[in-house]
Amino acid sequence: MKSNPNYIDIEIDQLTDSIVCKITGEHYETDVKQMTMEDWRLIKKIKGWKFDWNLELSYEDRDVYAVVKKEEPELIQGLVSCRSSSDHYYMEKIESAPFNVGKEKMYEGVAGNLFAYVCKLSMEAGFDGVICFLAKTKLIDHYIETVGARVIGHRKLAIHEKEAQFLIDKYFKSSSL
Repeated sequence: MKSNPNYIDIEIDQLTDSIVCKITGEHYETDVKQMTMEDWRLIKKIKGWKFDWNLELSYEDRDVYAVVKKEEPELIQGLVSCRSSSDHYYMEKIESAPFNVGKEKMYEGVAGNLFAYVCKLSMEAGFDGVICFLAKTKLIDHYIETVGARVIGHRKLAIHEKEAQFLIDKYFKSSSL
């Protein structure tokens, strides 16, 4: 069943400092890299994505980023599509790789890592880390509790400066702004 593409529908399982193997508890350092149409082959190698990431890559006003383990840069752990707005970044879509979803997931912390990266992009753009997104109703309280999001409209949430800086510091210690 396809998710409504207009709403962020990802559960943040843990806020970690990287991604964590659910079986062993081992932490893995990550990189986030911007994806291009040439990277489509890496995305399509993984079966079961909810969203059409090829379509996301085709939009001129959006950028797609992948979180990967430093030691396995060809294996995508999760993806996010976002765009710069007038005074914030807007998160269009976010998804953990299918093998990082559900009770049998391999790694935790993927979604938190991607949220933090969009906050980092916003900070670097001079927007104080502010990001906005539309959330599924059932997950609004979850985002308020896990990442300190605030409701700013009907299903529209924002992560503001203080909470953005917390996420950036948690995942990107060496590049705190």
